[in-house]
Amino acid sequence: MSENNNEAIKGLPENAYKELKPGESYVPIMDPSKIYPEVNFRSVFWGLLMAIIFSAAAAYLGLKIGQVFEAAIPIAIIAVGLSFVSKRKNALGENVIIQSIGASSGVIVAGAIFTLPALYILNLNAEFYQVFLSSLFGGFLGILFLIPFRKYFVAEMHGKYPFPEATATTEVLVSGEKGGDQAKLLLVSGLIGGVYDFIIATFGWWSEVFSTRVIGLGEMLADKAKIVFKLNVGSAVLGLGYIVGLKYAAIICAGSFVGWYVVIPILNHFAGALTVPVGANVTKLVGAMSAEEIFRNYVRPIGIGGIAMAGVIGIIRSSRIIKSAFGLAVKEIFGKHKSTEGVARTQRDLPMGIIAGGILITAVLLFIFFAFGVVNDLGFALIALLIVMVIAFLFTTVAANAIAIVGTNPVSGMTLMTLILTSVVMVSVGLSGTAGMVSALVIGGVVCTALSMAGGFITDLKIGYWLGSSPYKQQTWKFLGTLVSAATVGGVIIILNKTYGFTGPNAMIAPQANAMAAVIGPMMSGQPAPWMLYLAGAFLSLILTMIGVPALAFSLGMFIPLELNTPILAGGIIAHFVSTRSKNEKVNNARRERGTLIASGFIAGGALMGVLSAVLRFFNINFVNEAWFESHSAELIALVMFLVIAAYMIWDSLKAKVNE
Repeated sequence: MSENNNEAIKGLPENAYKELKPGESYVPIMDPSKIYPEVNFRSVFWGLLMAIIFSAAAAYLGLKIGQVFEAAIPIAIIAVGLSFVSKRKNALGENVIIQSIGASSGVIVAGAIFTLPALYILNLNAEFYQVFLSSLFGGFLGILFLIPFRKYFVAEMHGKYPFPEATATTEVLVSGEKGGDQAKLLLVSGLIGGVYDFIIATFGWWSEVFSTRVIGLGEMLADKAKIVFKLNVGSAVLGLGYIVGLKYAAIICAGSFVGWYVVIPILNHFAGALTVPVGANVTKLVGAMSAEEIFRNYVRPIGIGGIAMAGVIGIIRSSRIIKSAFGLAVKEIFGKHKSTEGVARTQRDLPMGIIAGGILITAVLLFIFFAFGVVNDLGFALIALLIVMVIAFLFTTVAANAIAIVGTNPVSGMTLMTLILTSVVMVSVGLSGTAGMVSALVIGGVVCTALSMAGGFITDLKIGYWLGSSPYKQQTWKFLGTLVSAATVGGVIIILNKTYGFTGPNAMIAPQANAMAAVIGPMMSGQPAPWMLYLAGAFLSLILTMIGVPALAFSLGMFIPLELNTPILAGGIIAHFVSTRSKNEKVNNARRERGTLIASGFIAGGALMGVLSAVLRFFNINFVNEAWFESHSAELIALVMFLVIAAYMIWDSLKAKVNE
């Protein structure tokens, strides 16, 4: 095998995004039979530095302004920039490792800040080791539980899942290495999308969301019938919709439309004077709520129930894969060890014996952590461990599926369900009050981080699969990225609590953690949870599965706000339109691929400028005039600008030529 390959990068193969025909195989950019530079001092150093910087930045910004930006795309852009500045050739494999290690930051941050600041909000003491270890063990479990499913998600389901974020990151890495027209197109679309989204976030020239409340009839319908249409006009979400494609975009939106145009109006009509709260913290009459409040209190729990049941269905359907993974583990641990000589490096995972051993060691360490650092009781610690292991394993495939379909991980919904189940179990075995709250939130933090990691890591592995990286190298070094990110996040949360706090004036807003705190308090004091709504969502998932509709995509639509689903549908419609205009299939393919590059540029530009805008806002540099930004005039301009950027996407995609 050659150590050094200086062949020119030709771009992704034609079948990169398509389902494979019988007998057809996918050959990545980096030849599986050759060795490329991947793990070395440069890639590990820059990856760890990215993990530290982005963990600190994401934790600060997530707690300060409530936005957790996705780190994978900005890190990929920086990695490409570093190779360009240092004139480093053949850096594709190294850049994948930089991106994979660095991307640990965003997922660990999301897992930690959604739950653990709730300890401070509820005036419960949390030590650094509790924050650090819950993030660390959760991250490790997410990696270990996901690895046995890698081949299924990235190889067996090739072309069946759109993987929107992985697509955008891959296009960035390929274009950076390849250069030429593709790089120019990605750069131009990235600039257009980035500047467009930056103007909204930093200058507020037009609103971020258009709604039908801008006209009198729309206002009346929203007020009387609770019927409202909303659209996020950001370029990044439109690009996401293009890559998701019409099929899944339509199913996601169908779930959203059922929630907003069936459930909400019916509830308003028949239960307007309902005085009995369906769940904790619901105090208003249904008739006095806005459509958005009914969505949060009644529709979203149905979505959470649907997502949970989709997870159970997914586990049952994946039983063959799980069984074969267990069988492989048993053979590798107790049988004769098969040599990896004949296995291509692009198909090698960490040995199953190491995975099983890793899960066992993590479980033992978690038990010790719970027994002596959280609940201080061996019986309660065992129950806590069982809850974490079962729920984290059950929802790992759900998190991976969600990322594969729509690029959004419903981790907050799954964590909310975990907190509620944990509270019910802990109260039933006699652990309630302050000790119960601490244990439930730390358990929630571990599960939340595990699911966040599982969703984020499947993105890294799909990028590696498309490009031809060695999965076992990505998997090995992901643990180090997780360790560094968990330590950074733990330190940042402690410092922010001491500096600003999470309650009171001028405090960090920490919206997700506040929501978790609002749920956990009443649950630990015996107040009700909306069980009927969760059950309704679970049955809805079963019915959808019976009629062949992907239950997870539909339930995601009921969970994700309407304004984020409608632009995804718009992007899906554009993708269908540009790829079906010509009678020549080669022309259609060229247009689809050009559109994918433009959409990736929108996502990358939006992600990068989103980070910049959030940093500026953190330093109180913000030029938005709130009165104008929330006015109907700004919303109308927003709709016009959305139509302009959608028209640009169609026009530029249709310019594609077959020989490009």
